[in-house]
Amino acid sequence: MQNRLIDLPPLDLLRAFVAVGRRMSITLAAQDLCIVQSAVSRQIQALEATLACRLFVRAYRSIEFTPEGRHLFRTADPMLEQLGAVIGTLRPPAERPCITITATIGVMALWLLPRMGAFQRGAPDIDVRVAATNRVMDLERDGMDLALRYCPDAAAPADAVRLFGEILVPVAHPSLGVTAIEDPSQLRRHVLIDYDDPSRPGLQWKHWLRGAGHKAAAAGNGRLLFNQYDQVVQAALAGQGVALGRLALVGNLLAEGKLALATARPPVTTDHGYWLLERAGAGSRALSAVRSWILAEAAATNRGQIPDEFGSILSGPTTLQKDDQA
Repeated sequence: MQNRLIDLPPLDLLRAFVAVGRRMSITLAAQDLCIVQSAVSRQIQALEATLACRLFVRAYRSIEFTPEGRHLFRTADPMLEQLGAVIGTLRPPAERPCITITATIGVMALWLLPRMGAFQRGAPDIDVRVAATNRVMDLERDGMDLALRYCPDAAAPADAVRLFGEILVPVAHPSLGVTAIEDPSQLRRHVLIDYDDPSRPGLQWKHWLRGAGHKAAAAGNGRLLFNQYDQVVQAALAGQGVALGRLALVGNLLAEGKLALATARPPVTTDHGYWLLERAGAGSRALSAVRSWILAEAAATNRGQIPDEFGSILSGPTTLQKDDQA
């Protein structure tokens, strides 16, 4: 009788193979496994050598299954998932509950983390693990308890809870003295700090300026572009130019005087919002406490989205037209 246990390849090779197959990316698989990319590549090569067949076809910036790889993945993926579930039931429960939250890098850095200290002081028996990433994570597959998502209101999942909407307003360091960036004379004098993300055109200067009556930016000192929104805000805090502020994320900085309004126009609302998702079946006392805390902070953000101390300018937000968001 054939000894199939001896014939099986090492588990770490199969785990690397499944991780790559789920993501179709060696780089992302390495991030999931918390190892370097070269290690994943070596494990895939070792598995292919063990099986004497190729499992992936590698091209420039892409990877695809071979027929053999696809056949193996269809069996290995659910088997490893089942094995992980069984092992999870055998391990003793953790001494302290740990709730995992995922959010985009900008939302995590600018909204969630500044509030974490207060939660930890109020609930010292609950650990919170944060996963900041701009990719949409599968809560069940990736083991996340809660997710803060940013998306158009019409595209929000049916079971998501709306936290707050999106309001845009130009901001700058007070030392720059910008009072109305839409004024041509001020626009020419200041650098515009832009969010370099083509998937978020509504957050870019050209659309806001179009709404202010400008056909082009025409900024005499050019632009600074960043591919992460928290970098946009950090550049504004450093006095490097004027940024298009997402009021829910920079409201605290305005209230503290670290940033100042840089416009005489009312703020602009969009059709996007921030939403809270919960993994199905993940209910626990600790999760309920974290969820309630996030909802309470979101309610406070909603109340403070248009603070009275900023003056009447913030009393009547206008709406960003759909063609300005395309």
